[in-house]
Amino acid sequence: MPALPLAQVLWPALLWPTGAVLLLFLAQWVASVRLQDASLVDRFWGPAFALGAWVAFAAGQGWPPRAALVSSLVSLWGLRLGWHIHRRNRGHGEDPRYQAMRARHGARFPLRSLVTVFLLQAVLNLLIAAPVYLAVLSPGPAAWTAWDGLGAAIWAGGLYFEATADAQLRAFKAEPTNRGRIMDQGLWAWCRHPNYFGDALVWLGLGVLALGVPAGAVSLYGPALMVFFLMKVSGVPLLEKRMMQRPGYRDYAARTPAFFPRPPR
Repeated sequence: MPALPLAQVLWPALLWPTGAVLLLFLAQWVASVRLQDASLVDRFWGPAFALGAWVAFAAGQGWPPRAALVSSLVSLWGLRLGWHIHRRNRGHGEDPRYQAMRARHGARFPLRSLVTVFLLQAVLNLLIAAPVYLAVLSPGPAAWTAWDGLGAAIWAGGLYFEATADAQLRAFKAEPTNRGRIMDQGLWAWCRHPNYFGDALVWLGLGVLALGVPAGAVSLYGPALMVFFLMKVSGVPLLEKRMMQRPGYRDYAARTPAFFPRPPR
């Protein structure tokens, strides 16, 4: 019996993770309306990737070892990120970004947030995860490749960079004597947003890993989209705009690159 074309294998199986991710974001929206806190969406951004990967794993016909590896890598990254954001935001109320949107739109905010916050992030989540779904669902090659090893190594470096940066910043903020100071130690002396750089490396690694399956290069738009948002839209630019108002940050910015690390001067 001849093998089915790759597209005929992928598209039916993609319906399951797509539906699961959309339902997760819709459930978040319902909860956010009840709790008056749209910040829930940030906590579930990473875990949504893990949910989609494992649903694809269950629904697809991919080579089980590679599918399990990719799903596990995405889960380690996504669940760590979700827990980190939950612990950071717990007890602080709704994020100021969403508070400003709520004040601007008034009674229309719940429906507005459904489209511009929750459904938008659901669609972006599904688009960015393209290399994950391709690697999980592709039936071949049924053997490890050099791309698998290289991608996993880049992923591991990115996760180390991101998790270490988050831990260093959390420890810095926990020290009362650092109140009002700018974090410029550890990885934060190498660049101003080492957590975002680590995030970008994680997704670059997943994209490289997908190169080992047929048509894997097509999915590289997913990591590229993630890096674009981190560097140009919702990551560095928004945080820089707020941080530039803090005393000492402009001096820190003058001596420290924004995204790509280099040894401190």
